[in-house]
Amino acid sequence: MIGRPSPDPTSPTSPARRDQRGAVLPSPVVWLSIVAVVVAAIAFAVTRDAEQKEREITTSSANDEATDTETPADDESTDPSETTTPDEPKKTKPPVVRSEVGVVVFNNTSITGLAGEVLAQVQEIGWNGLAADNWYGTIPATTVYFPDGKRDAAQKLALDLGIQRLVPADPAMSDTNLTVILTGALG
Repeated sequence: MIGRPSPDPTSPTSPARRDQRGAVLPSPVVWLSIVAVVVAAIAFAVTRDAEQKEREITTSSANDEATDTETPADDESTDPSETTTPDEPKKTKPPVVRSEVGVVVFNNTSITGLAGEVLAQVQEIGWNGLAADNWYGTIPATTVYFPDGKRDAAQKLALDLGIQRLVPADPAMSDTNLTVILTGALG
C-alpha cells in the first residue's frame, strides 16, 4: 500500500505550526497578550504608591479651635511655678486678604466671554482680578492653580467660586498670582 507523504509542518499550508516534537506552538497574538499583561502589572505596581498631585479642599471653622481661658481675680495670687504654659504655642496663619491676592482667569471652553464674566465675579467678591484670556490645552476640570505659599488663598478663592479642584501651579504659570482655568460655566 502506498501511503501519502506526511505534511511538512513548516509548510505555509500546514494548519498549525509545530515544533520538532509535534506540539502546537502558540500564535504571536497569544505571546503579545501575555507581554501586555505583564507590562500592565509592572506599571500598576510601580505607580500605585505614587503621590497624587490633586488635592481635595478641606475647610475648618475657627470655632473648632476656640478655647476658654480664665483670668485670676486681683485678690488671688499666682505662683509662677503653678501656671501652666502650652507645650507648643499655636501658630496662626495670617488671614487671606482677598484684595492683596492677584487672580488671572483663563477660558478653556467654547463659551465666548466666560473668562471675562468670571473675572468680573472675582473682582466683585473682592479679589484683585488681573486679566482674562483663553487657555489652549487639556484640563480635566475647572481648577485653581496656586504658587508656593498661596494654598490658603487658593482654597478661599475655590470656595468663593465653587471650584473643587486645587493643583500646585505649573512652572510656566505665574509664581505670584492664582490662576483659574475654566472648563465649563461655574455652577
